Amino acid sequence: MWKIRIWALFLLVIGGLIGYFIYASTPAFHPGKTVRFQTEKFPFKLGLDLSGGVQLVYKADVTSIKPGDVKDAMASLRDTVERRINIFGVSEPIVQTEEKGGIGTAVDERLIVELPGVTDVKKAVDMIGQTPKLEFMTERSQAEKDAYNKAIEKLKADQKAGKTIEVKDIPAVVLNGIYQPTELNGRFLDRAALEFNSTTHEPVVSLVFNQEGADLFAQITKDNIGKTVAIYLDRDLGNTEPISAPVVREAITDGKAQISGNFTAEEARTLVTRLNSGALPVDKLDLLSTQTISAPLGSKALQAGVLAGVYGLIIVALFLILWYRLPGLVATVALAIYVILMLAIFKVFSITLTSAGMAGFILSMGMAVDANILIFERTKEELRKGHGVHDAIHEGFGRAWTSIRDSNISSLIMAVILFWFGTTLIKGFALVFGLGVLVSMFSAITVSRAFLLSLPFKGHGAFVRGLFGSGFFKIH
Repeated sequence: MWKIRIWALFLLVIGGLIGYFIYASTPAFHPGKTVRFQTEKFPFKLGLDLSGGVQLVYKADVTSIKPGDVKDAMASLRDTVERRINIFGVSEPIVQTEEKGGIGTAVDERLIVELPGVTDVKKAVDMIGQTPKLEFMTERSQAEKDAYNKAIEKLKADQKAGKTIEVKDIPAVVLNGIYQPTELNGRFLDRAALEFNSTTHEPVVSLVFNQEGADLFAQITKDNIGKTVAIYLDRDLGNTEPISAPVVREAITDGKAQISGNFTAEEARTLVTRLNSGALPVDKLDLLSTQTISAPLGSKALQAGVLAGVYGLIIVALFLILWYRLPGLVATVALAIYVILMLAIFKVFSITLTSAGMAGFILSMGMAVDANILIFERTKEELRKGHGVHDAIHEGFGRAWTSIRDSNISSLIMAVILFWFGTTLIKGFALVFGLGVLVSMFSAITVSRAFLLSLPFKGHGAFVRGLFGSGFFKIH
């Protein structure tokens, strides 16, 4: 008996300490006050709909990427965009990828970017859209270059003769240019740096490739000794001239290259910053939608969610105490510990809380109460049979466990399915709801059981039946 009472006291003390940790680490709970052991290392991480900011949804063009490499490309895109945003100092950006579509329809690869505290949509779009597209191209064959030069001379002659030249009249050989693409692009860039030519003192941009990029660059320079290798920046945006086209003197195997192109120091510095932010590993990003949520609107949504949770908790606690009496009081304490544990998990593991997530949290509180109700009803049945309090509690938990287990497992299965196939909004709900179900099982089976068994009551007399009765009825 004393062992279970010590265990119950331990759970109560631990719950109190975790509750104080939440209080001390949340300034909103004690505005203007300084509390002992105060810390702000574990703030609540709020989603865009609760904190305000901008959400951007992009569609990624992955047509030129092999199907087996799409997932890796999208993961690289997410990391690249996140790195790009971090350069601008945005606090806690959320960058996620998702697949839109399914059976019978084409699958769209999408990038979802949430920028808390940013309300300027144009600024947010520029943060992502300014990432440059760096390409290395080699000379075409001599026959192709001869055809190009011949076509250019003809176009010049037609223009001199006063003939109107439209885009459809330009031969493909001219549109293709004298350079052909290679596999080497900004995806393989490890870092860029600003340097100055030791002779001319002009600014140059030094490039260092990763191992795969170094191997590609070595092969390109080996195959094109005596020829030029053109370096293009944002060619798809109309920059048809290379920013640099050095002649290859020998194979370069150290994975280093230089871009020199009449830069000013400021232009070179800007280019270095943009290159270090990472080149996009997909062909193109199309902006599908934007959503701006003001900070006051997010604050109102947060306040409404918190009030809903508090009112719900109070009403449920009153119901438990009024209807289930002493076990209801025990369940209320267990429910309070459940709420404390959930809030601690949100803080320590930096789980992003959204309006949908708060709904999942409040719903999971109902699941926690549901388990206690099953246990109490089973316990009352055992008391009616004439069992003592402790025996009835043991039997009640034993008989209720299978029902609690099966209902919670089915809820967890649904949470996993929602998280796996749902959109970002649904995933937030599913994650919090699934965690809530797991923690509620712990609070119902471990905390409630320990508290009930530690109660100093024996037998099944009138007093005990009154404490363990239900509503306006007593156990006969």
